[in-house]
Amino acid sequence: MRRVKAIVRAVLPGPIFDFLKSVQRRINFARNAGFSDEERLTRHYLDSMPALTRYCVDIAAQDGVAGSQTLNLFKNGWTGLAVEYDAKMFAILSSTYAVFENVSLIRTRVVPANVVSILHAALCPRNFGLLSLDIDSYDHFILEQILGAFRPSLICVEINETIPPPIAFTVTYDPDHHWDGNHFQGQSIAKCYELCVRYSYDIVELHYNNLFIVPRELNSHGALSPGAAYDAGYRNRTDRKEKFPWNSDMEAIMTMSTEDAKRFLEEKFAKYKGKYTLE
Repeated sequence: MRRVKAIVRAVLPGPIFDFLKSVQRRINFARNAGFSDEERLTRHYLDSMPALTRYCVDIAAQDGVAGSQTLNLFKNGWTGLAVEYDAKMFAILSSTYAVFENVSLIRTRVVPANVVSILHAALCPRNFGLLSLDIDSYDHFILEQILGAFRPSLICVEINETIPPPIAFTVTYDPDHHWDGNHFQGQSIAKCYELCVRYSYDIVELHYNNLFIVPRELNSHGALSPGAAYDAGYRNRTDRKEKFPWNSDMEAIMTMSTEDAKRFLEEKFAKYKGKYTLE
């Protein structure tokens, strides 16, 4: 095996060889990975639901391994859909998920206007089991479109953990939007709660920046208010500053009045004026 690797290294350019190695590492990890905290929570809530449709949708699947809520479901025979836009990530995803015959892969940019069509094209059931959503931008409007046409039994959606309730913040849809890697991303928990109210979903848990919501008719765990979920899942976590050191410049907002917090965010996001809503 070492001789084969030496030959391959001699024949292939360095970047291609390194890329193939990274793919192989991810394939091995996909076959042997354990469960993350989020995956354990996902299993906990899914296991409490009767007559569950074993189909899941992962929007912004990345490489299909790191931070995945769906990997172990696919390993356990679930069917579903994984969507990724980044070309390099999608290449790795495709190689890693080649072992899963019942998973459809689509490389496209998901926007509010096409998300329902993408799910229909993949023959996604209306009451599918799990939706994982994390695009770091106009997630609110993607989720709004999905809930208008489908009723997933469990949703894990990333929220902007730096913005506490009752502040309702979201990045608005812009076809030219690209996340800059800063705090201007996603939606606050209070903004996501507006969709919960409109479509009869309950918040059951916030795990740092991953919000778990379920249809009211399937909820056997009790419903949390945005404030209670935020306090238990992020604000009062003793290790959150260690896990999210890049949020230190947003700490001041935790003790501000609502009006002061609104002004703080308007100043923080001054260069994005007109590209978000803040209520």
